[in-house]
Amino acid sequence: MKGAELVINLLEQQGVEHVFGYPGGAIMPIYDALYGSKVKHYLCRHEQGGAFSAIGYARSSGKIGVCMATSGPGATNLITSLADALLDSVPVVAITGQVSQAVMGTDAFQEVDVLGLSLSVTKHSFMVRDVAELEATLNQAFELAVSGRPGPVLVDIPKDIQLAEVQLKPRLVADNVAEPAVTHLPVAALDQARLLIQGAKKPVAYIGGGVHMAGAEAQLNAFLSQSPMPSVTTLKGMGTVAANNPYYLGMLGMHGTQAANFAVQQCDLLICLGARFDDRVTGKLAAFAPDAKVIHIDIDPAELHKLRRADCAMLGDLRELLPAMSVPTYCADWLAHCQQLKQQHGWRYDHPGEQIFAPLMLKQLSDRAPDNAVVCCDVGQHQMWVAQHMSFSSPRNHLSSGGLGTMGFGLPAAIGAQLARPKDTVIAVSGDGSFMMNVQELGTIKRFRLPVKIVIVDNQKLGMVKQWQELFFDERYSETDLSDNPDFVSLAAAFAIPGHSISRKDEVLPALEAMFTWPGPYLLHVRIDEKDNVWPLVPPGAANQDMLTGANK
Repeated sequence: MKGAELVINLLEQQGVEHVFGYPGGAIMPIYDALYGSKVKHYLCRHEQGGAFSAIGYARSSGKIGVCMATSGPGATNLITSLADALLDSVPVVAITGQVSQAVMGTDAFQEVDVLGLSLSVTKHSFMVRDVAELEATLNQAFELAVSGRPGPVLVDIPKDIQLAEVQLKPRLVADNVAEPAVTHLPVAALDQARLLIQGAKKPVAYIGGGVHMAGAEAQLNAFLSQSPMPSVTTLKGMGTVAANNPYYLGMLGMHGTQAANFAVQQCDLLICLGARFDDRVTGKLAAFAPDAKVIHIDIDPAELHKLRRADCAMLGDLRELLPAMSVPTYCADWLAHCQQLKQQHGWRYDHPGEQIFAPLMLKQLSDRAPDNAVVCCDVGQHQMWVAQHMSFSSPRNHLSSGGLGTMGFGLPAAIGAQLARPKDTVIAVSGDGSFMMNVQELGTIKRFRLPVKIVIVDNQKLGMVKQWQELFFDERYSETDLSDNPDFVSLAAAFAIPGHSISRKDEVLPALEAMFTWPGPYLLHVRIDEKDNVWPLVPPGAANQDMLTGANK
């Protein structure tokens, strides 16, 4: 068979059912081989949209997301999405076409050094130089994407390799299947960790997205049951702690809850599980949890001791290490204190006036959404309000661009999530700025009749940038005005998607009811006051206890 046919054959062998992409000259042989195959291709309207759809598919399902693009501008349009997948540890395989090897280095039409460009935004990148290496390379790409710390892998395939003849190797069933590698628990480090936990008076569990990616939610919640302690999560860790855990304090960091930030700043032991001490979490690093000893467990050796020196560091699988580290403890006074922090600094929704208050609207959205709904969020003020005021039963139900903070993420990610979970409700929550970044994917929703619910929170501003300009740049509002936004409901209607626009509090509940009862895609346009900001906020360079709350700005 041809190399292109082998690519599709291998995708089928890997169990790939959905591929997102956009064809072009250098990848046409692969698209020709795709014609009539078992693999379902979804034509997105921009390569970035295709790659974000693959990310949404992967994050909501736990499977590998696959995207394809041609050479040159097709491949470069994937770069932002691959960077997003790398920083958020999402398993994605990107297959790109490349000009034939005979014209490489001649500035051929649509020739770009994709291998060189992608090295810094992927876990690994390959260029296939010999068709005999194609099968092994693709299989290795799928293995790398999910092994250890997951991430994106790119395979660049020149057109002559796609057209070359290759012998498909028969898949043999080995008589002696390899035994799984025996892992040895770090006995000394586990002993040290248990001693630290037993000796702590004010412990806090700091939970990142790595817990979920390790499939260790059950082990985490068993650990928190045996050793009751306050817990906080990162943006990607939300939904990991059991909903009925009374000691969960919410998200920490720049826009975290006051209770979470105060508890971490006051603790004497910080147990960091699958998290990386990101600057949006720690605030001023030197002042982060200043009196705490640190236990840090991660699958990536590069993260241990990278930003905060751990008193006890363990590299390994949280599913094995959490049960081995568990020890009965109960710090009654500390738990009572953190409960008081939670009550004292709880959210208030008694917003004056008739205009829609985004935090209350999003809480109402959360309360009325089906239990297993998936929320795909864009980036900006609405993203932080979603994290603060919506509840999630699993990290697979909260897809948000964390490490890269990519505007335009939400709508295409919702497409991937809806295809991964066709029986579940998928909601894309976007801002008026973010929505316009990949608005063309409304065409994908229309073509494939995807029942994605779209909520646009519209303040006619680049809200988060405008908030920073207000607070830290003397109210010099440079290039954040979006008052010339299109009529979003009419825009959706052009794609045969019905919608409705609201601007008053009393319109919210009927509008949510109408959206959820509509059987197909629906756009709800929500106008809010441009003066509303996200609180609390840890100013850049400040310690986490020095939060602005709106009253002290």
